[in-house]
Amino acid sequence: MSPGILGKKIGMTQVFRPDGQVVPVTVLKAGPCVVVQRKTPTTDGYDAVQLGLVEHVKPQRINKPRTGHIKKANVEGVKYLREFTLGPGDDDLKPGDRVLVDQFQPKQKVDVIGISKGRGFAGLVKRHHFHGGPATHGSMFHRAPGSIGASSFPSRVFPGMRMAGRMGGGRVTVRNLEIVEVDAEDNLLVVKGAVPGPNGSYVVVRRSRK
Repeated sequence: MSPGILGKKIGMTQVFRPDGQVVPVTVLKAGPCVVVQRKTPTTDGYDAVQLGLVEHVKPQRINKPRTGHIKKANVEGVKYLREFTLGPGDDDLKPGDRVLVDQFQPKQKVDVIGISKGRGFAGLVKRHHFHGGPATHGSMFHRAPGSIGASSFPSRVFPGMRMAGRMGGGRVTVRNLEIVEVDAEDNLLVVKGAVPGPNGSYVVVRRSRK
């Protein structure tokens, strides 16, 4: 049993359960993946496996260091690589082994990791959901931040103060998503709920830890 799998986000849709309930789902193209490197406590100091997503990638799209790295495992067409820590119950995977979506079953829980959509420079109301000031009665305080620190003490702005700035474009983990359907023929994984990132973005699907 593999600790996880790599894939791409296809998009959102909805499915109907046998009782007629409508469930919003996200369709992921999960795998096929191949083991590129096996890390052991003896050689690397920890126990993990490095998976690569097998795609139709032109050789010139992969840089020379990564090309030499994947040649050691005798694999091709691998551009997106990620590591998974191995725990009790995981298979002893070796370089060249394939990881397919059929290792997952419906009703299992998974964590999905992706890069959220970048929103650019955003203000406080959009970025941190501030309430904002009055909109009428002569108010001139609508979407401003207000006070960020007193003058006499502490005479500075504390680190971590919620302010305007770049929003999105960061690593986001959505935990405990239920697997609704597994299509081993087309390498599709259907999970309940939303997944971070735009359509076509890479995602990491790992077995839920909690």
